[in-house]
Amino acid sequence: MPEVHFDVGELYSGLVPIDKDNQSRALFFIFQPTTGEPVDEITIWLNGGPGCSSLEGFIQENGRFIWQPGTFAPVENPYAWTNLTNMLWVDQPVGTGFSIGTPTAVSQEETAAEFVKFFKNFQEIFGIKNFKIYVTGESYAGRYVPYISAAMLDQQDKEYYDLNGALVYDPCIAQYDFTQQQVPVFPFLQENANMFNFNKSYMAELEELHKACGYEDYIDKYLNFPPPGIQPPKMFNYTTDAKCDLFSMISNEAFNVNPCFDVYEVNLMCPLLWDITAFPTALVYQPEGATVYFDRKDVKRALHAPEHVTWSECSNEPVFVGGKAGPEQEGDISANPIEHVLPQVIEGTNRVLVSNGDYDMIIMTNGTLLAIQNMTWNGELGFQSQPQTPINIEMPDLMYKDVFKQNGEAGADGPQGIMGIQHYERGLMWAQTYQSGHMQPQYQPRVTYRHLEWLLRRVDSL
Repeated sequence: MPEVHFDVGELYSGLVPIDKDNQSRALFFIFQPTTGEPVDEITIWLNGGPGCSSLEGFIQENGRFIWQPGTFAPVENPYAWTNLTNMLWVDQPVGTGFSIGTPTAVSQEETAAEFVKFFKNFQEIFGIKNFKIYVTGESYAGRYVPYISAAMLDQQDKEYYDLNGALVYDPCIAQYDFTQQQVPVFPFLQENANMFNFNKSYMAELEELHKACGYEDYIDKYLNFPPPGIQPPKMFNYTTDAKCDLFSMISNEAFNVNPCFDVYEVNLMCPLLWDITAFPTALVYQPEGATVYFDRKDVKRALHAPEHVTWSECSNEPVFVGGKAGPEQEGDISANPIEHVLPQVIEGTNRVLVSNGDYDMIIMTNGTLLAIQNMTWNGELGFQSQPQTPINIEMPDLMYKDVFKQNGEAGADGPQGIMGIQHYERGLMWAQTYQSGHMQPQYQPRVTYRHLEWLLRRVDSL
């Protein structure tokens, strides 16, 4: 791999067709067998968007090496998920990253059906059968992961689709714009007020809208344990409800205070750091002579990627017919995962983890909890008890231990301590992550490493 000046180990990549007799529609993958003890299992990672490449996860979150924004070169990742399991990163659906073909899908059911076909073809190429399967991802993959997992369960084929669990970070699982954005955004602002530095009069204006638009009453009623009942169907209309668009008001004003504001991690400040994936697109800073790593010809050759494809972190064209590029769900007509497919996956595996990072504003912690409290699984609605058990991360900081030693900071690479809240009921594990933005394996790799250990049944709690 260009710029990677150490042995990354055994690694494969390329295109695998969805249908064997049609090479014009294929998904791009990177597959790396575990560098630890051999295991008969495979963990799939999917980024979201819709239309965002899973190569972001590979190079900045949980891969064998990582190249973080603002750094000179890639480094080995001591928290690589390949330490524990065989890893498969996939650009899907068609139209994402290096995958080829024309998007035809309008629903998650269709993209999941295509993924199931691709995955069987992949397994046959690599001689994999009877592997335990874990499907993981973040953001809009909060929709991909449950639908793909449910499609695997529907196959009733343990030889090729032995699904054993699923994990989603900061996921779109409910009515995204209302439940996971508008309702929780003012309390989020209050909790992180020192990072926004809004004046008192503007804070008072926002608080009044939070009450007048019914968001305060909604949280007071439904964010309870156990929940009082099923939440009414709500959808935010950006035309008729424009006066109640607190999310846009807060995010727009945040740029006036902090020109480098990042809705994915609100504690980030200036200066802008060059990101080798050129993400997020709204804040791209490309210094003279810099290139997008995966769009380099030498990188494409090394990865057996299609050289005619211009790689971008997120597709400039919709990956669902009739939709838009980006997080809007237009074109994706499927029901929200909490309505049926996520409960199906929980009940089919009793090993599902849903997690949210507290510095993420695009999908907020309380919004995800509200979604869970509106979901029925294994016979009951929501969590019956309030999450409160701490997550104590005892592993040392393997990433920067040498830096600490060089600077004479003895003990600075010790355990991380209390880094979140965990709660398990009826097959579902909830994990709130402190001090993390949207891309949790990037921002809090020690914590997410523990999440993976739980998913793979290496530990019983977080």
